[in-house]
Parts: sequence; structure tokens; C-alpha cells
Amino acid sequence: MAQGTESPAGPPGGTSAGTGKGAADTSGTAAYLDRRTLRRGSAGWLLLTGLGVAYVVSGDFSGWNIGLSKGGFGGLAVAMLLMGVMYACLVFALAELSAILPTAGGGYGFARRALGTWGGFLTGTAILIEYILAPAAISLFIGDYVESLGLFGLTSSWPVYLACFAIFISIHLWGVGEALRFSLVVTAIAVAALLIFAVGAFTEFDAGRLNDIPADTTAFGSNSWLPYGLLGIWAAFPFGMWFFLGVEGVPLAAEEAKDPVRSMPKALAISLAVLVFLALITFVSATGARGADAIKEAGNPLVVALQGGGEPTVLSRFVNYAGLAGLVASFFSLVFAGSRQLFALSRAGYLPRFLSLTNRRKSPYLGLLIPGIIGFTLAAWSGNGGRMLNVAVFGATISYALMALSHIVLRRREPELPRPYRTPGGAGTSSVAFVLACSALVATFLVDRDAAFIALGVYAVALAYFAFYSRHRLVAGAPEEEFAALAAAEAELRRG
Repeated sequence: MAQGTESPAGPPGGTSAGTGKGAADTSGTAAYLDRRTLRRGSAGWLLLTGLGVAYVVSGDFSGWNIGLSKGGFGGLAVAMLLMGVMYACLVFALAELSAILPTAGGGYGFARRALGTWGGFLTGTAILIEYILAPAAISLFIGDYVESLGLFGLTSSWPVYLACFAIFISIHLWGVGEALRFSLVVTAIAVAALLIFAVGAFTEFDAGRLNDIPADTTAFGSNSWLPYGLLGIWAAFPFGMWFFLGVEGVPLAAEEAKDPVRSMPKALAISLAVLVFLALITFVSATGARGADAIKEAGNPLVVALQGGGEPTVLSRFVNYAGLAGLVASFFSLVFAGSRQLFALSRAGYLPRFLSLTNRRKSPYLGLLIPGIIGFTLAAWSGNGGRMLNVAVFGATISYALMALSHIVLRRREPELPRPYRTPGGAGTSSVAFVLACSALVATFLVDRDAAFIALGVYAVALAYFAFYSRHRLVAGAPEEEFAALAAAEAELRRG
């Protein structure tokens, strides 16, 4: 048994395997895990691919364009390219890691094996920050869309946010298969709308509009393509991420996937390829249709790109409604991802264990309801979606760096570990992801320093809880903990 872990039936603190002090009682493990079981085999590669695209697709409809106000077209283009490379390298690394350890723990499980309990908790907490804050922010954007479209006379207010959480969490409670099929349908609508938008926008395309933001002559290296200079590229990093943010959450569905060893790498690769294509056509067509300066601060840049005279067109109204579908798809899938990461951390004892209980349909009902309550409260109280998304991005970049580091460590420390899928380029690929993730983490301070410090404050509270309480009460029978304990036992045998 790993140091600091215990059986659910054993005493707090547990015992360590190989210490000569005896093993903890494991008689309650089976009953404990039986109440914390997900529905296996519910998602094939197609549903997993849809999940990967759904995490991200709302970022194509809004948010990315703010990067134009930080770096101009050239700055955001370079930032998007570099962040695309980061996500590609990270996805290849995660494909290998998820084939080695196909459990709901995702990033936490990978880091637990490579970096120990502290590394696992740090990674899992960062992922939770991303997946709890992002839905709260998106619920505000959904409210804005509902109000702007005049749907049912509703305004962007707490009843709309409450409806988002209540309706979509209810679908998740119904069952993972039903939830992922719903997500796939809504995502397909959003993707179709992006393709139709691009066709319409390219009819208005003018290359001269791409670099129409006046250059800041005081910025180092500024020109028409880099109006804010070379530093603008770095400042645009977080917005380049918006085209891909969330795709790394696909491995969190591993326990509910059909043949995860094969389907997970396939779904990750296809979803990233789709996202890269959508990012390119959306970015270029929207900016060229109306101009970088016109859409750089628009809340709905695709609609602005289509409304040359300011009056709504049939196509712009269609894209406006489809944007709502994209927001719903991302909201829905991010709720799923957050519940699975919370489920895995709770099942292993890092967070209160009751959060991992599942209902008769094998959904972690408290892992869905409690983050939902937190998200709704934050949305209704704050009303600042941009700030919450910046906090989410900060958490995301920390998790990326730690997951990439986990791949590097496992490649070097356990080269003989069976790997059904191997990352092209090996540790070199994940090293690129690690460096770029660290660069993006620093860039978040350039965009919103307050958001970065808020995320650090949440981190500090979580770490205090782990340091003084939960690390002494970990559950050895949890899959991620057993996987790490096996590695420790094998290492001890080799030393002996």
C-alpha cells in the first residue's frame, strides 16, 4: 500500500507496504468502490470525439477575438500557432498516458503515478479550478445570448443561469450515454454553423482588413501585423488557447469508454484535428470579413463580422442562434469533465469521500450537484464571465505543465512500462508542451493579474486542506492509488 493511504475500512493514516508493520484491513474496499462505480462501455470513439470538440467549440464563437486587442492579427496568429503546437504535443502525451491508465482520474491519475500524492493533488485541483469556473462563466454568456436574441423576453439574470445548471445537470444525472449523445447533437449543430459562417464570411473577405489596427509606435517591434509589438504575441497566448481549451478533458471519460486503450487516442487525435481546422477558418474568415479593429472587442465577433451595415441578416441571426448552441455544448461537456475529476479525487480520499457516491444510473450525483451549486452561486454573485474564464485559464495552464511533466517523468523513470500507444517524439514532444504551458501560465499575469491571484488563493486553501487533513486519509483501493502503489512496490523489489 502506498504511503499515507488507507483502506476505507482501515484506520486513518494507514500503513506502508513493505515496512514490516503489516497491511491495513481491506475488507471494506469492495463495498466502498461498489457505491462509487461509473457505467462502463457507454462511450465509443465517436461520442468521445464529440465530447472533445464540445469542450472547446464555444471558444470559436466568442472570446478569442480579444486577443486581437492584445497582439493584433499577427500577434494572435503566432499565439494561436504556438498554443496549437502546445495542445498537439499535450494531446499526444495524454493519448499515451490514458492508454496506460484508463480511469476517471485523468490528469490526477497520471500525475499521481509520476509525481506522487502531492503532484496528483496539485494537478487534480488545477483541473477542477478550470472545470468548475468555466461553466459558471459560460452560463453568463448564455444569458447574454438569450437576452440579445430576445428569447421569451428573458434578460441575462439568475433565473437563466439557474435554468442552465438545473436542466443540463439533470440530463447528466439521467446517464452518461444519454448525456454524451445530447452533447454530440448540439456540438454537430454548432460545428455546422461555423462551416456555414465561414462560407458566408469568405464572400466578404479582404486581406487588407486583417492588419487594420493602428500600430503602437512605442511598442518594441511594432508594425502593421504586430501593432502591439513582440510582447503582444505573448499577451495573446491565453486567447490563442481559447480555440483549444478543454480538449485535454477527454481522458476523464476513460472509465465510461468502450475499449479506452484504442478509442481514447483515436478520439483525442480526431477532435484536435477538427478543432485546428475550425480555428483556422473561423479566425481568418471573421477577421478578413470585417477587419481586426472592428471585431477585437466584440462580444459576438462572428455576428459583427457578418453585419456590415450593422443590420441583422438571415445568416447573422442563424449564427447568433448557433452560437447559443455552441455555448450549451461547451457548458454541458465541461460540467461532465468537472464531475469526473471531482469523482476521482473524492473516491481516492483527496476530497471528502461522499462526493464520489453514484446513483442507480451510475452518475456521481453529488459530484454534479455540488459543483453546480458553486457555479451557479459564482455566476449569480459575480456576473463577470471574463474574470472567471481567466481564472479557469490559469488553472488550465498549471495542469498542462504538470501533465506534460508527468509524461516526461514516466518515460524516463519507467521506460519498460507497457504502453499500448506511444507518443510520437517521446519525452521531446511533452517537453515542448511543458515549456509552452509554462510560458502561457506567465502570460496570464499579463492579461489579468487579479484573476491569477484569485486562482492562487483558491489553490492555497485547497493545499492547506490536503496538507493538514486529506493526505493522511487516502484510499488505497482507488484505481489511481493502486496503480501508483504497484509502481512503488515494483521499485522496492528492484532495490531489494
